[in-house]
Amino acid sequence: MRRIRNSVVTTVAAAALVAGGSVLSFGGSAAAAGAAASIHGCPSGAVCLYPNGSWANDNPTYIFYSYGAHKIYNQIGTKRIYNHQTGGATARNCYDADGKNCDGYQQANTYADYNYTPYNSIRLVK
Repeated sequence: MRRIRNSVVTTVAAAALVAGGSVLSFGGSAAAAGAAASIHGCPSGAVCLYPNGSWANDNPTYIFYSYGAHKIYNQIGTKRIYNHQTGGATARNCYDADGKNCDGYQQANTYADYNYTPYNSIRLVK
């Protein structure tokens, strides 16, 4: 993911320079930091679920920030999950709505495509 993050910052910096400014003028450094914090529409520190097996124009269906179980509704077929949490936190797909009976661990700063038909919640684990 580092490569994606670096290209986002580079793109923002290049756009600022082409526009005749610098990255440091007009709050450009804040814009670059904000762009780096959000990848594919998923804010830093969050876990995002996308409506299909793609980035869906950077528009996730769900964005979860807090640890614990989060119910998901009517998620049928292949969806993309992106764990953009910090500090090594993981995410788990769970069959039960209360975050129990879960599969694997989605590591921080990784994404994967799963068939979400059997899942009823996502658990964020510290």
